[in-house]
Amino acid sequence: MQINSPKFKESSRIALEDANLQKALGNLRDGFPVKRANAVDRMPEFDKLRDEGRDLKDHIIANLDFYLEQFETNVTKNGGHVHWARDSDDANKAILEICRKSGAKTVTKGKSMVSEEINLNDYLEENGIQPVETDLGEYILQLRKDHPSHIIAPAIHLNLDDVSDIFHEKHGRPRTDDPAELMQEAREMLRKQFVAADVGITGANFCVAETGSTIIVTNEGNGDLTQTLPKVHVVITTIDKIVPTLEDMSLFLRLLARSATGQEFTVYNTLSTGPRREDDVDGPEEYHVVLLDNGRSEMIGTQFQEMLRCIRCSACMNHCPVYGSVGGHAYGWVYPGPMGSVLTPKLIGIDKAGHLPNASTFCGKCESVCPVRIPLPKMMRHWREREFEKHLSPKGFRFGICAWAFFAKRPALYRWLARASSLTLKLIGGKKNRIRSLPLKNGWTLWRDLPAPQGRTFMDQWKKQQSSK
Repeated sequence: MQINSPKFKESSRIALEDANLQKALGNLRDGFPVKRANAVDRMPEFDKLRDEGRDLKDHIIANLDFYLEQFETNVTKNGGHVHWARDSDDANKAILEICRKSGAKTVTKGKSMVSEEINLNDYLEENGIQPVETDLGEYILQLRKDHPSHIIAPAIHLNLDDVSDIFHEKHGRPRTDDPAELMQEAREMLRKQFVAADVGITGANFCVAETGSTIIVTNEGNGDLTQTLPKVHVVITTIDKIVPTLEDMSLFLRLLARSATGQEFTVYNTLSTGPRREDDVDGPEEYHVVLLDNGRSEMIGTQFQEMLRCIRCSACMNHCPVYGSVGGHAYGWVYPGPMGSVLTPKLIGIDKAGHLPNASTFCGKCESVCPVRIPLPKMMRHWREREFEKHLSPKGFRFGICAWAFFAKRPALYRWLARASSLTLKLIGGKKNRIRSLPLKNGWTLWRDLPAPQGRTFMDQWKKQQSSK
């Protein structure tokens, strides 16, 4: 996937003017957040589980090497193979070698954001292997030569007309706007691919150290067909997906479904523990797990370690006013929204992703809904600090910060200037108490009026209130 994060501002302007996208995002705003709130209301112990999930994740990160080694030992004991991948190149080469050994020409894929991160589809196609996405949203995007804009609802930026148009174009069937008919059409097209594929590739929501198992959660069942019908099952996942036990996994599953889609539980929760045994009626002959690092181990012991708690539920982006206004593609890479604004600068560099941690109102909604209580605003501030230290932020911005710092270090001068500015802006606001245009503030006034202040600073109002007690 091409990196377009440096074009965030330009992409955002285009997104705001895209009526079709805004219609689709309206469906998001009225969907997942409401369903999550209802699901949480039905579970009084939800906040207690969030605390347990946070603490368990911190324990896992502190002992990550132990649990990874335990996981590898048990995968091997079950007849599977673990491949360690330092970066995207290592992961792609490992998967390609597995495919070539099996003589695969076509592979089916379950939904996996990690495969987007390593650009797996393009890599396989360049080497003569055709990947076929089997998640409905991903399948639609593959037909459109598009990329996901959301980590659990990849085609959320599209409307029904978009799906009808691409199915009619690619399948050669009469156009229909009936969702049930479109679903059936997709099933018929994908069934041939499920049967023909020699290799199935899935992601993993969690990897269980005590059993050597991986689990995928879906609502369509495509993941089951992807990992049981082909001769070879390949799991591509990252090192931070490890959990110690099956019981620990169940805790995160309870948090994941409610936070993601507002369900009590996802429809399909499928565990894989090695290849087919002699008495198994189905399953792959080979089982491989590719464990990708790609910079994650470097986050341990840093200001960004808490990001490794993430269970990829998407609650942060579902509730983010910025994501809800511009959608996922504006972020320019694999991971959008608040979690992407923290993770992307680490994976591709703050020099390419500097706009993202600045694309936040810091309302704190993302942290308040995170099932493992990741302090996303705090980490976005840390990235802003890194950007400033590296002199990557615009000169005008740097000048403004330096000017503010000059006055902030001189409290008397700061208070005098604040009073003068407040009175001046009150006069400019006039009787309507709003300002339509203001030098250096066109980023705000171009879209909305600026409320005029009362003419008194907060400190002055505070002192008056205290003196009247």
